[in-house]
Amino acid sequence: MSTASRELSQTSEPLNWEEIGKIAGSNRLRRWDDLEPEIQNRITRSVTPDSQIEGVIYPETPAELAAFVAYAAATGLGILPFGNGSKLSWGNPIAGPRIAMSTRRMNRLIEHAVGDLTATVEAGMTLRELRDILGAQGQFLGFDPTYPDTATIGGIVATGDSGSLRHRYRGVRDLLLGISFVRSDGKITKAGGRVVKNVAGYDLMKLLTGSYGTLGIITQVTLRLYPRQDASDTVLLSGNPDAIAAAAQTLLSSALTPIAVDLLSPELMEIAALGNQMGLAVRFQSIPESVRQQCDRLLEVGEKLTLQGHRLGENEADLWGQLKQQMWNGSPEQRMIGKIGVTPTTAVATLSQCRTPAMIHGGSGLGVVRFETATPERLRTLRQWCGKNGGFLSILEAPADLKQQIDVWGYTGNASDLMRRIKQQFDPEGLLNNHRFVDGI
Repeated sequence: MSTASRELSQTSEPLNWEEIGKIAGSNRLRRWDDLEPEIQNRITRSVTPDSQIEGVIYPETPAELAAFVAYAAATGLGILPFGNGSKLSWGNPIAGPRIAMSTRRMNRLIEHAVGDLTATVEAGMTLRELRDILGAQGQFLGFDPTYPDTATIGGIVATGDSGSLRHRYRGVRDLLLGISFVRSDGKITKAGGRVVKNVAGYDLMKLLTGSYGTLGIITQVTLRLYPRQDASDTVLLSGNPDAIAAAAQTLLSSALTPIAVDLLSPELMEIAALGNQMGLAVRFQSIPESVRQQCDRLLEVGEKLTLQGHRLGENEADLWGQLKQQMWNGSPEQRMIGKIGVTPTTAVATLSQCRTPAMIHGGSGLGVVRFETATPERLRTLRQWCGKNGGFLSILEAPADLKQQIDVWGYTGNASDLMRRIKQQFDPEGLLNNHRFVDGI
């Protein structure tokens, strides 16, 4: 992307509110001073100090969104797209946006093909809203993102936020069957379809997943669903790190079929009032007999390794909710959250290196680490450890001054030039979430 195009998106000429109102509609436009303080705060934390968002557009249809993006493209107006704003501060601060655009009012269920186990929804629907719809038909969606009550479907896809259910149901991109989005020139583009066997546009769906809104604004997605299971239970093992690692390895190489396998640092176990040793939380869902037998088998494995173990029973949902809360609670302005990745065989050793609340998914080696206090030196040390063990450490949330002292993404691969060419092709003027992604893309 050229320097000229970056400057174009940061032009300081006054906005033509009358013209914008004609495009967006008077009831779709909220100027900055009229926004709720919480939205103002989220937006402020997501942009560079020299940026000034002057208002938010709330389109109600993809056509309305496309019309405004076309206007922004014609006038060089930088855009900050978001849903509910729960993950706005993830990644680099966004450079030079003048106006924000929320998909929250685009929240319709387009189609629920119950027999085909698929659903097509607009990007602004929250996961909680979709879960209620699917639950009435005995179905569910196989991911568990960071903020399940407030996160929108579009935001979950844009950040690739799968959660613990990734162990059984894989990542967000693997559940995505179709996608529609608005390009930076205001054109609506579609890929994929509404049936499981249709794989047209597969690469494009992968490209948009986890792109953090830098390549287009997602308007609609078609998702693969699963039937809700009859029973669910969780086994929690705790004890010596070596024994926990052995239990995890035994589990992963066995015929047991958990939907979630999470390794928990002693620090996370302690603040969750689960003890002060390394933990392994394993969740099973199936028919009642299968769940009971699998739990008993894992408890036997733990007993042979002299680990403490028990079934959560009817309290298991509380455990998973508590773990999520302990990892993500606190002041948004001060909390420091990182996304971590290592080879699964080094996950336990990595948790010991963290010395802070952290959890790693045992099957993938991906996880989250929370720092109560952290210097750039400490983050770089942990990042070096992850790199030596085939992984990475990216900073999702941190105070603005800390993000200025460290490379947020820490990317050391060889695809930077390719990613820049893709950004240039999709958004040549740098209008969409400029600077948010890897290497300031």
